[in-house]
Amino acid sequence: MTENIVWHQSRVTKSARSEQKRQQPCILWFTGLSGSGKSTLANALEQKLFELNHHTYLLDGDNVRHGLNKDLGFSNEDRVENIRRIGELSALFVDSGLLVLAAFISPFRAERRMVRDLVQPNEFIEVHVATPLTTCEQRDPKGLYRKARAGEIRNFTGIDSDYEVPLNPEVVIDTSVMSVDASVNKIIDYLRERHVLKES
Repeated sequence: MTENIVWHQSRVTKSARSEQKRQQPCILWFTGLSGSGKSTLANALEQKLFELNHHTYLLDGDNVRHGLNKDLGFSNEDRVENIRRIGELSALFVDSGLLVLAAFISPFRAERRMVRDLVQPNEFIEVHVATPLTTCEQRDPKGLYRKARAGEIRNFTGIDSDYEVPLNPEVVIDTSVMSVDASVNKIIDYLRERHVLKES
């Protein structure tokens, strides 16, 4: 199907784009249960990076399903396709020189590995938002756990669908014991140690 398709090489390279932005492009992939604090943390981190004059784009699970992935449901197959599309989009943003913040439950290790394999080894940073299920269910900001417990939602991660905990994430955050500000600072420190953020 792709035999007549040829990759068009841009004259402006990824390295040139990243040098212009004074950052090492990468994907910051926030994974965790619903209600763990992924979106809140990703939003706060993006605001901090913006204040530090870095160039970012935030991809959020619910937002993407309003447009790009509105044709997908929540079966295991559709969830894999959802992440595949997000991974391809994230890889394009990395090529543009951006820091991509992607906040998705992404419950399966294989799909997270699939995204990692789309970019260079140093361009994928897995942030496991490891907030316990009990805390997530107590928060239940969208009322989804209540509906899942009542049988109104099927295949809900953490209730009747598995969440495969990351084995070797680059960063682990538990928002039940760490504030948003402290969590953001922990990630910023990691990005500086990895020279993702280049000082002026």
